[in-house]
Amino acid sequence: QLQLMESGGGSVKVGGALRLSCEFSGPRTNYYAIGWFRQVPGKEREGVSAISPSGTDTDYVESVRGRFTISRDNARDTVYLQMNNLTPDDTGTYFCGAFYMHNPRYYRNYDVWQQIHYDHWGQGTQVTVFS
Repeated sequence: QLQLMESGGGSVKVGGALRLSCEFSGPRTNYYAIGWFRQVPGKEREGVSAISPSGTDTDYVESVRGRFTISRDNARDTVYLQMNNLTPDDTGTYFCGAFYMHNPRYYRNYDVWQQIHYDHWGQGTQVTVFS
């Protein structure tokens, strides 16, 4: 059973930056792609960014492209989300999720924004951007 834990959230002024971390533990961690999603009250959870098990492939939703960077340290079983130039629209609870890939090389065969793929989730970390 994979376990995930997010950290790094907080309150920041518009234009500021935060780095979120998603630590995961369990069996076969190198077979899991990791995605970051966010949710605000009254809205559905939406995908933000995702990374392949090896870290070589990444995806971003258009609204964060160029501002957010996802990375992965497999030696530490941790995925990071560096968020720069934050805006109030980035406010929300950020969750990391993991989905198991029987063949990690086929990351591009998946629609990483489909939450049905994700088997495990963390508890979330709050990000608030104020003006």
